[in-house]
Amino acid sequence: MAEYNDRDTAAIQDHLNEIKEIVGEEMERSVDLKFGGSVSKYTYVEGLSDIDTLLLIDRTELADSAPSDVLKYIVSQLAGKLKGYNNIEHGKLAVTINFDDGNQIQILPAIKKGEGFKIPSIDGTKWSNVVRPDKFAIKLTEVNKSLNYNVVPAIKLAKGIISQFPDDQKLKGYHIESIAIKAFQRYPDSQTRTTKALLTYFFEKAKDIVKKPITDRSNQEIHVDRYLGNENSAKRIEASRNLNNIFEKMKRANTSCSADAWSGILRK
Repeated sequence: MAEYNDRDTAAIQDHLNEIKEIVGEEMERSVDLKFGGSVSKYTYVEGLSDIDTLLLIDRTELADSAPSDVLKYIVSQLAGKLKGYNNIEHGKLAVTINFDDGNQIQILPAIKKGEGFKIPSIDGTKWSNVVRPDKFAIKLTEVNKSLNYNVVPAIKLAKGIISQFPDDQKLKGYHIESIAIKAFQRYPDSQTRTTKALLTYFFEKAKDIVKKPITDRSNQEIHVDRYLGNENSAKRIEASRNLNNIFEKMKRANTSCSADAWSGILRK
């Protein structure tokens, strides 16, 4: 597990605090920064998870601006003021900052709207429908608590294993978390609730779950796995085969009680 936890969260938080101080002053303290991606859910794995840091904008003149204008504004406020960065730029959706310590932060602006937020649309030309990123995190927390808090460690290990797949066959972090929620909602009461048992169960169920699209709880998109195409597409069948291969290896490792076999599955 230690090999999958190599992100310097303390340094990241320091960078976030500085960003908040700089941008917050310009916006009359009407913003807040928080991890909106897998870092906040403690399921981050280097090289696989998407890192989204939401810049929450509320009650400012920027709420009526286009996403591109907000992104330019954020860059203009941070450029030259941040310490220890070597590059800052924005794309269609987010501002990306690369720091000298090797950390990278992506700032995704979000406009407060009722109980949710609007984020830039996929093409960056307008604001999205109202999204609720908290709904997904709340559901994951509920499932994790119901299984003795072993779901999150199992997800981290699953992501680490899947990160070893060829680049064109890897599953996205948010997708993996969504599969986990779907799988563990019906975890049998009779089965043990260790991280090892949950990890094996994840791959057993994931090989079938991945064949069908999963609805996005946060409302960011219709489906969290749109990148795999329609139900039973060639990409989904390939993903199912990869997940099943891991499950079969786990079954054999369990049957033989082989620590070496398990090490081979987990080793990065």
